[in-house]
Amino acid sequence: MGSRVRIIDSTLRDGMHAFRHKFTVDQMTKIAGSLEDANVEVVEVSHGDGLGGSSVNYGFAAHSDSEYLKAVSSVLSKSKLGVLMLPGVGTVQDLEMAVNSGARLARVATHVTEADIAEEHLRYCKSAGLETVGVLMMTHTVEPDKIVEQAGLMEAYGADLVYIMDSAGAMLPKDVEMRVTALKKALKIPVGFHAHNNLGVAIGNSLKAAESNVDSLDGTLRGLGAGAGNAQEEVLVVVLEKAGFETGIDPYKIMDAAEVLDPMMTQPQSINSSSLMLGYAGVYSSFLLHTYRAAEKFNLDPRDILLELGRRKAVGGQEDWIIDVAAQMAQKKRQRE
Repeated sequence: MGSRVRIIDSTLRDGMHAFRHKFTVDQMTKIAGSLEDANVEVVEVSHGDGLGGSSVNYGFAAHSDSEYLKAVSSVLSKSKLGVLMLPGVGTVQDLEMAVNSGARLARVATHVTEADIAEEHLRYCKSAGLETVGVLMMTHTVEPDKIVEQAGLMEAYGADLVYIMDSAGAMLPKDVEMRVTALKKALKIPVGFHAHNNLGVAIGNSLKAAESNVDSLDGTLRGLGAGAGNAQEEVLVVVLEKAGFETGIDPYKIMDAAEVLDPMMTQPQSINSSSLMLGYAGVYSSFLLHTYRAAEKFNLDPRDILLELGRRKAVGGQEDWIIDVAAQMAQKKRQRE
């Protein structure tokens, strides 16, 4: 086999978006157990928008963060329990709770130009003995040199690994290659890549990242996630193996894990017109459900709202702005009519 690529499973975090954050504790433990059986190294558990995300703005989860984490921790013996948080959505206190609930890895995510707001949180994670991961979101919006600069800050704050996220699913393989290559050249720590499938290239982009010597990739069972979802993990494992990369994950058992999820799903993850527009407009993938609600309220085409959000360069964390933008668009529409 060729180089090893670690897979972080995000079914129970990013996949929460597809379930409107309503996974039950029982569903989570069943899925987590099947992932460990497949030899997945890291199982990430949080609200879809990270620790502290259960709210009016982002949608209430079926259970609290601590209930989810303690339940999943109880069924993991080999796999690491991971969490994700966004400064301003979650707090250091949320990270403390996660440590006390069994977390062993934490990812702290910011917009690609705002790594400095993660300093306190990354330093806390490091001091608490967690594997500490810095995450830069919406990395399609800036050139590689800016990503290198911001990733360097996260490295200085104590990150053991820096991830770049294609949060809008807007990248093509050449975009991934440029960014991963620049980071691998500049950083002393490993680099990870998180794909979204809004343009249908999450697997291709992840493969290109692996070919560009990325150290870690994200996947979700059945491709669950915000927008059109993530790289479909069971497919990703097989594709990487066929390409000569080692993941340590059992292909048969990760397929079995996806089948554990199947009865829980009300509809398959797919690329519809609106999620395709996320990638086309370059808009944060978790905006999709909020956009649907705003479109219904103001009788607008959700694609028009997404295009306008892209034009205004909306970033993650501005979900509450969507309703204002839609209201302004509806008013202009009425004036034209």
